[in-house]
Amino acid sequence: MSRAGNVWDNSAMESFFSSLKIERTNRKVYRGRDEARADVFDYIERFYNPRRRHSKLGYLSPMEFEARAMLA
Repeated sequence: MSRAGNVWDNSAMESFFSSLKIERTNRKVYRGRDEARADVFDYIERFYNPRRRHSKLGYLSPMEFEARAMLA
């Protein structure tokens, strides 16, 4: 971990949580912690990781990026 006041350490996680809130959990009411946990897991495993486009990958989804890498 770095010293206090280094704002760049958390930028990746802050970006992820912002996306999670905007795209999935904002304005949702969950009946319990298990329902919320399942919804967040679904978002990460079925949308964010495989299909969501990432700027670091040239605005391709990870699945598209890997498919192109295998062809090259």
